[in-house]
Amino acid sequence: MTTTPIQYRHILFDWGDTLMRDLPGQTGPMADWPKVEAMPGAVQALHLLSAHSVCHLATNARDSDAQDIRRALARVGLDNYLQQIFCYRQLQVEKPARAYFQQIVETLHCPSKQILMVGDNLQKDVAGALDAGLDACWLNLKEEGNHLDIQQVNSFSSLTSWLLSGLNSHKGTR
Repeated sequence: MTTTPIQYRHILFDWGDTLMRDLPGQTGPMADWPKVEAMPGAVQALHLLSAHSVCHLATNARDSDAQDIRRALARVGLDNYLQQIFCYRQLQVEKPARAYFQQIVETLHCPSKQILMVGDNLQKDVAGALDAGLDACWLNLKEEGNHLDIQQVNSFSSLTSWLLSGLNSHKGTR
């Protein structure tokens, strides 16, 4: 299969209910939960996408520091695909604040338009990133309706297909 390299140097992924399932009733660091799960298709998508862009995690999680997060990611085989962990404990601010994303842009030493944020939360992940000048894609796994002109996909395979197709300017659900 021939693919067109994607235009983003960096891809930020949200953590809970984007890369890993946020299981009901669990508290404390996810790395210490008795059971953890990767979201369907997340491992395969990161395997493919990390060959074209540097992938990172950007989360609001307050119970975990970067080391805790990396331990949770390792339990489901995602840790090797993610370079940096950006979390509340490090940044001291939460998505959707513009300052959250600006700190990431500064750390990555990259123009904001070369960074894509992918997340399941329309307000925190997508609107916050767009407001800060990044591109964003809504991972709309629940296939919720909206009338906004934003990029959205309903699965990791759709995300991968969209990014590898080179159709970065097309908006809508895939």
